[in-house]
Order: sequence, then structure tokens, then C-alpha cells
Amino acid sequence: MELQLTGKTVLITGGSEGIGKAAAAEFANEGALVAICARRADVLKAAAAEICQTTGGKVIAIPADVSTLEGCNAFVQQAAQQLGGVDVLVNNAGRSAGAPFDALPDADWIPDIDLKLMAAVRCSQAAIPFMKLVGGGRIINITHVGGKAPGAGTLPSSVSRAGGIALTKAMSKDLAKDNILVNTICVGLIKSGQIERAARGRSPDATLDEAYARMGGAIPLGRIGESREVAAMIAFLASSVGGYITGASINIDGGMAATV
Repeated sequence: MELQLTGKTVLITGGSEGIGKAAAAEFANEGALVAICARRADVLKAAAAEICQTTGGKVIAIPADVSTLEGCNAFVQQAAQQLGGVDVLVNNAGRSAGAPFDALPDADWIPDIDLKLMAAVRCSQAAIPFMKLVGGGRIINITHVGGKAPGAGTLPSSVSRAGGIALTKAMSKDLAKDNILVNTICVGLIKSGQIERAARGRSPDATLDEAYARMGGAIPLGRIGESREVAAMIAFLASSVGGYITGASINIDGGMAATV
């Protein structure tokens, strides 16, 4: 399938590992020009170098903390300057956070919302003027199925992710007139640094593959997902083939969600 992404400029937050890194590799393989950001400069630069080497594509690393307004603006402005614009924005930055409501102090709420919800708001606001200059664009927000059906002990993350899902639908309505398509991918358990650490913590006596197998046993498909599987959907939504999809929330979770 021809995705027609050659020469497109793509910005990805949280691009040093997991879904963000896999998405950067997917876009680079398709001939897009990619900028990734994360807070850990050394890990980020190593990821960009690895992707460039394996794909032969162009991936630039811009260290930034997108939990702040300044970090969001700096990333988008520098990426647009170096790549020549913004066609696609993937709001992927996040972290795993979950606790019962009555054990969650006030100080834990705002950092989570800043990183998962407000980063998407701020990066999108910075990127949209560049998209309008070229007659449209794509925004893909990576959220979580827990934002649709929160479980016990999932705060504040499930609230932040629910906000991201609502944000996606509202943005899609407001930006359709500008040919800017906005969708969200709601992930379940997908292999990443965070999930690896969780798997090892739950099964310290097992190999990583064994730990993954135990963690994925309750999922209907019987396994944890691969980052590349999410990356393929991200690229599809960013492509010309996905040109009539906006305001959608797509579960990539092996069937674990209680909702469609």
C-alpha cells in the first residue's frame, strides 16, 4: 500500500523509545523527514542515530520537556525550522501512573495532566499554524483504553487519557475546515521501556519473554502488543490513504478493553 509520505515533515513527542521510536522508524522508512523529542538527550540522540542508520532516513533529535509550555513551543519551532514545516504531529509523550483515588495527593495530578493532556494541547497549538500554511495536516494523539473504561487504581492517568480522547473529538470538529485531521489511538499493553520495567517488577524470577507472557496472559489475543504494530496505524492515519478519517478513537489493545 502506497502511503505517499515521502517528504512529509513529522514531529513525534516521546520519541526516544517504545511507540514514539517505532513510529519515527516507520515514517523514516516511508521517506518522511522526522523530528523526535524527549527529556533524556543522550537516549534521544542515540535513538535518532540508530533509526537513521537502519532506515537511511532523516531523523533529528531535539531534547525538550513537553510538560512545559516553553518545551512544547521550542520543540515545534525548532523542528519546523530544521525540517521546513509541519505536516504531521504525533502527541505520544507520557508515562505510567496509577494509584487509588484516596491515596493520590494533590501534587500528583498537575504533572500528569501537563505531560499527557496539556502537552498535546500546547504542541498542537504550536503546530497548527504551520499546517495551515500548507493546506492541512494530521494530528495523532496517543492515549489509552483506560481513558474509555477506567479501572480501580488508575488515577490520575485514566483522567488525563480521557481528556485526550475528548480533546481529539473536539479538535477534529474545529479543525476540519482547515483540512487538519485529528485522531487518537488508544493503546493497551504495548512493549516499551515502561512495560518492560513493570513486567520485570511483577516477575523478577523470570526472563523478559516469560514476564511478558505472564503479563499478556489475560489479554484476549494472549500477548502484549509490539510498538511497531501501533507505529503502522500511526503512519496509516497520517497518510493519504487515511484521508477520510477524523475524530476517531482506535483501540490497539489485543481486545483487552471493555469498550469499542
